This record gives sequence, structure tokens and C-alpha cells, in this order.
Amino acid sequence: MQNPVLGVFFHWLGGLAAASFYLPYRFIQKWSWETYWIVGGVFSWIVAPWIFASMLIPGLGSVLSSAPADSVKWAFIFGALWGIGGLTFGLTMRYLGIALGMAIALGYCAAFGTLMVPLFTGPFPGTFPTLLHATSGRVTLAGVLVCLIGIAISGLAGMSKERELPQDQKTAVIKEFSFPKGLAVATFSGILSSCMAYGMAAGKPIAAIAKAHLAQSGGSDLWQNLPVLIIILSGGFMTNFIWCVTLNIRNKSGKEYLATELPATVEGGSTAVPVAMNYLFAAIAGITWYLQFFFYSMGTVRMGKYDFSSWTLHMASIIIFSSLWGIALHEWRGTSKRTHLLITVGLAVLIGSTVIVGYGNYLAKPN
Repeated sequence: MQNPVLGVFFHWLGGLAAASFYLPYRFIQKWSWETYWIVGGVFSWIVAPWIFASMLIPGLGSVLSSAPADSVKWAFIFGALWGIGGLTFGLTMRYLGIALGMAIALGYCAAFGTLMVPLFTGPFPGTFPTLLHATSGRVTLAGVLVCLIGIAISGLAGMSKERELPQDQKTAVIKEFSFPKGLAVATFSGILSSCMAYGMAAGKPIAAIAKAHLAQSGGSDLWQNLPVLIIILSGGFMTNFIWCVTLNIRNKSGKEYLATELPATVEGGSTAVPVAMNYLFAAIAGITWYLQFFFYSMGTVRMGKYDFSSWTLHMASIIIFSSLWGIALHEWRGTSKRTHLLITVGLAVLIGSTVIVGYGNYLAKPN
């Protein structure tokens, strides 16, 4: 059943989860990035998708076995491409911090993931509405445009911060801060991360089969996209696993998965590694990360005719909450009133865009 107000709420929950997932990684000690990233990824892309789908989709095995091969293939391929974007997204956080990194990466992601899907049907089944022929479509597109403006303002705030803070103050909060390196990684990450939207579109036939199973068993159609997430995220896991294992070999960090002590040093001897706590924090981060798409898939179902606009709502929600986290973590400390004004205006515009997009979807709601 279409309910854009509820859909927007679900997207806000997904945005909160996405903006928060990286925080538990900050508590991991004495592990290399590639180690904690793939451990968290096992929970994000394998464990959580299967557990949630198994609990909520009756006959999950039957749904997946009867899914059209072409739909499965493209959902997996887009998932693999999205996985590369997600892989470099973690690097974006390292080099730019939560607020600036997400604003730049998600700006590209929102533009490519939202606008390309309805303009090009691509290799996957399905057609998309002609947006400009209806008031609801025009309002929805206006909301997308407002979202992109809000992201641009947030990006300007980040660049203003870059100019104002001395290097030592930037690295005091973000240890590996590097704007040129971070900008390049964020651009690459944002474009490829938009493939999640393509994967969801490719998986619509799979969702339709799941919806039929849910209807027969009296379950809610909110869960129909969960089997699609299993396929997309397995593609993402593949690319991340290959890269992280490569880094484990290159950096000789593979021993970190089990090592309880660091090698002895001249200065202080062996150092204990909190392995159990590292796994716990990685698991929390991974499950929190998955929840963004758990709620995203629910929001998409409730948006109705213009469900492609879900990607805009998701991106806007992530930036809203990541900006708030950036403020809470003092990433904007020491910047000018102008920069603070820019981030405030950016947040206001992004919140407004979610309202406009939601209203456009409401106008498209059948009477």
C-alpha cells in the first residue's frame, strides 16, 4: 500500500543508520583498516541479509530459486560495482571525515542513482513513468533538484572548512585528513555507489515473487525487497573481500584476525589486542550498516509510483544525520560563522527536499 509519509520516515531511519555505522569502528584498536572493514562487511553483506530475510520471507529458498536468471545476474553485477563504491566510501571517511566525506560522495551518488534510473531502462526489465507529464512527477523532480542543491551547499561548507582550518587542527579530529586524496576517492566512490539503485531496479521481478509469497502467507509487502538485497549485497561482498584479502597479504595484516598480542617492540614489548571487543564493534558497525538498506527497502515499497525518488530521500537523510554527527564530533570546531551558516542552510534545504519529494509521491497516490 502506498504511503509516502511513512516512506519518508523509513528513509530517515535508513539515513540515520547509514550515518551512524562508522562510529563503532572508532573503538576498534590495533587492527588495520582492511581487517575491520571486511569483518564488519561479513555482518553487513552476508549475515544480516540472510537472517532478516529468513525471518521475514516465507519460503525464501523458493523465492530465490524461482527468480529470473537475468534479474539475478544484473542485480549481482550492479552489487559488485556498488561494492567497489562502498569499499572506497570507507576510505572517504578516513580522508575527509564523516560530514565532508559523505556530502561529496553522496552528492555524486544522489545525482547518478536518482536521475539515471528513470531516464534509462538499461538491461533490466521494467519501464519508468514519464515524469514531466504529471504535476506529481514535476514536484518529485523539483524535490530531487532541491536535494542536489542542498548537497552542493553542504559541499561548499566542507570546502570552506578546508580553507579555514590549519592542517594540524584538521588532523586532530581526522587523523589522515587529505582533501585532494579524499576528493578523488569520494568522486569515484559516489558514482559507483549509485549502482545500488540500479541493482534494486534490476531486482524488481525478484521482489514481485517475494510479494506473492508474502500475500499467500498473510505477510507484509514491506519485506518484498529483502531477497533482492541478498543478491546485491553478495556481489558487494565479493569485491570487498577480494580487495581486503589482497591488502591483508600485501600488508601482512592477516594475522590480526586471531592475534591477541602485537609483536614485541624495543620500546615496550608486546601489546595486548582486544580481539573479542574488536569483533563486537565490527559486528555492531556491520549490522547498523545493513539496517540502512533494510529501512530503505521498506521506504521504497511505500513511496509508490515514483519509487525511484527513494534514492534521493536516502541520500538526503544520510547527509542530514552525518552532518549532525559531524557537529557532535566537533568536526566543524574552529570554523567561521559563514561556514556554520552554510552547513545550517544545507541541512535545512536537504530536510525541505525530503518533504517536497514526499509530497510529489503523495500527489501520485491513487485516489
